[in-house]
Amino acid sequence: MTTKEVAAAFAALCKAGDHEGAAAQFNAPDIVSLEDFAGPMARVEGAAAVQAKGEWWLGAYEMHEALTEGPWVHGDQFALHFAMDVTEKASGKRTKMNEIGLYTVRDGKVVEERFFYPG
Repeated sequence: MTTKEVAAAFAALCKAGDHEGAAAQFNAPDIVSLEDFAGPMARVEGAAAVQAKGEWWLGAYEMHEALTEGPWVHGDQFALHFAMDVTEKASGKRTKMNEIGLYTVRDGKVVEERFFYPG
Protein backbone atom coordinates (compact mmCIF):
# COMPACT_ATOMS: atom_id res chain seq x y z
CA MET A 1 0.00 0.00 0.00
CA THR A 2 1.10 3.56 -0.64
CA THR A 3 1.30 6.12 2.14
CA LYS A 4 -1.83 7.75 0.76
CA GLU A 5 -3.71 4.42 0.89
CA VAL A 6 -2.48 3.65 4.42
CA ALA A 7 -3.43 7.17 5.53
CA ALA A 8 -6.95 6.90 4.10
CA ALA A 9 -7.61 3.48 5.64
CA PHE A 10 -6.04 4.38 9.00
CA ALA A 11 -8.06 7.62 9.17
CA ALA A 12 -11.30 5.84 8.24
CA LEU A 13 -10.84 3.38 11.12
CA CYS A 14 -10.08 6.21 13.56
CA LYS A 15 -13.10 8.20 12.38
CA ALA A 16 -15.23 5.10 13.05
CA GLY A 17 -13.84 5.02 16.60
CA ASP A 18 -11.63 1.99 15.97
CA HIS A 19 -8.19 3.30 16.94
CA GLU A 20 -7.22 -0.16 18.19
CA GLY A 21 -8.15 -1.68 14.83
CA ALA A 22 -6.11 0.93 12.98
CA ALA A 23 -3.08 0.15 15.15
CA ALA A 24 -3.54 -3.62 14.83
CA GLN A 25 -3.77 -3.43 11.04
CA PHE A 26 -1.11 -0.82 10.31
CA ASN A 27 1.47 -0.61 13.12
CA ALA A 28 4.81 -2.19 12.27
CA PRO A 29 6.19 -4.69 14.81
CA ASP A 30 9.01 -2.24 15.61
CA ILE A 31 6.91 0.96 15.72
CA VAL A 32 8.13 3.84 17.88
CA SER A 33 5.59 6.11 19.62
CA LEU A 34 6.72 9.54 20.81
CA GLU A 35 4.92 11.97 23.11
CA ASP A 36 5.99 15.51 24.01
CA PHE A 37 6.11 14.99 27.78
CA ALA A 38 8.36 13.33 30.33
CA GLY A 39 7.66 9.92 31.81
CA PRO A 40 7.44 6.27 30.87
CA MET A 41 5.02 6.87 27.99
CA ALA A 42 7.20 9.54 26.34
CA ARG A 43 8.94 6.94 24.15
CA VAL A 44 7.44 3.51 23.60
CA GLU A 45 8.94 0.94 21.25
CA GLY A 46 7.31 -2.11 19.69
CA ALA A 47 3.74 -2.95 18.71
CA ALA A 48 2.96 -4.71 22.00
CA ALA A 49 4.24 -1.74 24.04
CA VAL A 50 2.24 0.73 21.91
CA GLN A 51 -0.86 -1.43 22.41
CA ALA A 52 -0.25 -1.42 26.17
CA LYS A 53 0.13 2.37 26.07
CA GLY A 54 -3.27 2.64 24.36
CA GLU A 55 -4.84 0.35 26.94
CA TRP A 56 -3.31 2.46 29.73
CA TRP A 57 -4.79 5.62 28.15
CA LEU A 58 -8.24 4.06 27.80
CA GLY A 59 -8.06 2.96 31.42
CA ALA A 60 -7.11 6.45 32.61
CA TYR A 61 -9.72 8.45 30.69
CA GLU A 62 -13.45 8.26 30.03
CA MET A 63 -14.19 9.31 26.46
CA HIS A 64 -17.31 11.44 25.93
CA GLU A 65 -16.69 12.49 22.34
CA ALA A 66 -13.92 12.08 19.78
CA LEU A 67 -13.37 13.57 16.35
CA THR A 68 -10.68 12.67 13.83
CA GLU A 69 -9.87 14.96 10.91
CA GLY A 70 -7.56 14.31 8.01
CA PRO A 71 -5.47 12.75 6.69
CA TRP A 72 -2.96 15.20 5.33
CA VAL A 73 -0.27 13.33 3.37
CA HIS A 74 3.28 14.42 2.56
CA GLY A 75 5.80 11.94 1.17
CA ASP A 76 6.07 8.98 3.54
CA GLN A 77 4.11 10.74 6.31
CA PHE A 78 0.55 11.68 7.13
CA ALA A 79 -1.06 13.73 9.88
CA LEU A 80 -4.38 13.44 11.68
CA HIS A 81 -6.05 15.91 14.04
CA PHE A 82 -7.74 14.43 17.10
CA ALA A 83 -10.21 16.42 19.21
CA MET A 84 -11.47 14.70 22.35
CA ASP A 85 -13.77 15.46 25.25
CA VAL A 86 -12.54 13.30 28.13
CA THR A 87 -12.69 12.92 31.90
CA GLU A 88 -9.57 11.83 33.75
CA LYS A 89 -10.81 8.96 35.91
CA ALA A 90 -8.40 9.59 38.81
CA SER A 91 -9.28 13.28 39.30
CA GLY A 92 -12.74 13.49 37.74
CA LYS A 93 -11.52 16.50 35.74
CA ARG A 94 -13.25 16.89 32.38
CA THR A 95 -11.26 18.51 29.60
CA LYS A 96 -11.19 19.02 25.85
CA MET A 97 -7.97 17.81 24.28
CA ASN A 98 -6.50 18.46 20.85
CA GLU A 99 -3.51 16.75 19.33
CA ILE A 100 -1.89 16.14 15.99
CA GLY A 101 -0.61 12.66 15.21
CA LEU A 102 2.20 12.51 12.65
CA TYR A 103 2.69 9.02 11.22
CA THR A 104 5.65 7.75 9.18
CA VAL A 105 4.97 4.86 6.79
CA ARG A 106 7.39 2.29 5.36
CA ASP A 107 6.38 -0.78 3.36
CA GLY A 108 2.69 -0.18 4.08
CA LYS A 109 3.12 -0.03 7.87
CA VAL A 110 3.35 2.81 10.41
CA VAL A 111 6.90 2.76 11.79
CA GLU A 112 6.63 5.92 13.90
CA GLU A 113 3.84 7.94 15.49
CA ARG A 114 4.60 11.32 17.01
CA PHE A 115 2.06 13.44 18.88
CA PHE A 116 1.94 17.24 19.07
CA TYR A 117 -0.11 19.35 21.49
CA PRO A 118 -1.09 23.05 21.48
CA GLY A 119 1.76 25.21 22.78
